Amino acid sequence: MAVTPSSLNVEIPASAPARRHPKIDLRVVDPVRAAIRDGSVIGVRRTTLSGNDAVAKGALEVGARFFAGYPITPSSEILEYVAKHIFRCGGTYLQMEDEISSIAAAIGAALGGVKSFTATSGPGFSLKQENLGYACLTECPLVVVNVQRGGPSTGGPTDVGQSDVMQARWGTHGDHPVVVVAPYSVQECYEETIRAFNLSERYRIPVIVLTDAKISQMKEPVTLPAQDAIPIVNRAKPIGTQQGYEPFGLSPTGIPPLAGMGEGYRAHFTGLYHGRDGLPTRDPKMIEEQMLRIHAKLETPTATAEIRKTETYFIDDADVIVVAYGITARAAKDAVVQARREGLRAGLLRPVTLWPSDAEVLPEVLGRVRKVVVPELNLGQYITEIQRLAYESARRNQIVPPEIVPLNRVDMQLISPAQILQELRS
Repeated sequence: MAVTPSSLNVEIPASAPARRHPKIDLRVVDPVRAAIRDGSVIGVRRTTLSGNDAVAKGALEVGARFFAGYPITPSSEILEYVAKHIFRCGGTYLQMEDEISSIAAAIGAALGGVKSFTATSGPGFSLKQENLGYACLTECPLVVVNVQRGGPSTGGPTDVGQSDVMQARWGTHGDHPVVVVAPYSVQECYEETIRAFNLSERYRIPVIVLTDAKISQMKEPVTLPAQDAIPIVNRAKPIGTQQGYEPFGLSPTGIPPLAGMGEGYRAHFTGLYHGRDGLPTRDPKMIEEQMLRIHAKLETPTATAEIRKTETYFIDDADVIVVAYGITARAAKDAVVQARREGLRAGLLRPVTLWPSDAEVLPEVLGRVRKVVVPELNLGQYITEIQRLAYESARRNQIVPPEIVPLNRVDMQLISPAQILQELRS
């Protein structure tokens, strides 16, 4: 089938001759449409999905073959989609008795060598925290999807919230590394889920996909790449002798290769401090080596370029900006457009990766504006990180930090563009 510009919107039939597609670049914002614009995509699939279905579809297409979960609003459709489709992919689905056992099963499958994930919301995410810490210390490749709702406690099960932003970073105890991505559209639910699996596999780390009730339930048109244009990362496997294998050993990247259970390599996984062989240790030097290593592997130039991702919108000449993520960033983008029409030099910073925060882009922009508006569907969680970065930038550059203004709602209603625009005007 000859592909012309007018046929880019048409899915190539399954009977068409196989061809190699350039991989989309998930490091950039809006990667599929960016590939279409630069002409590197020669075939796409167009359909309509909900946010939850987009997450589940992205997971299966990047190679996830194990899911364990427990129904909880508003994430249950992820479980339902996976239950319907994973068996035809050769995968396994388990509905567990609760959220604790769900993440435990997912960790077991991941350490067994299978790309694995689980999904939940609110109270279920709280229940997963202890085992999430275990996954962090054992450097387990794992994806956890958290569809946020109102809280605390049962809160608003069917209503929107951004109540788990700090819990996603600091919910489990101890100094633990974690990556958190926050899609703001159904398209990004698909793309960022794929990126989450790739980051998890490459860096041996749990990655949290943090959506919310509105994005998860809404349906939007999406443009998906041909399946062979999806970049797929698989964990590094050991290539040395079985006797010399160290599941937590040193390596040039700081990321030890990971053998699956039953592949002939001896491995021990424990929530205790452990040495390079995985066995428990009380050696202070070894404990420090391991703790510093699991953090340092996310701070290399290669890792930061791949993990940190921030959209900038009308930033070049902005003197007042909005920092927003998830569903709230959609209202923020509309507010910025309207502000520009009124002659205001407004812009938007949208962290796609919430944690670790973008220590390159965010401080640079925060250091040259007079005012920052931070709208959130909570009482102020990510604003504390923006304040930290802004004050560090101001101290380093010997300047006055910008005015940082919170805009919060916790009444199960969305923040409107008009509310954000009013703050931009003042």
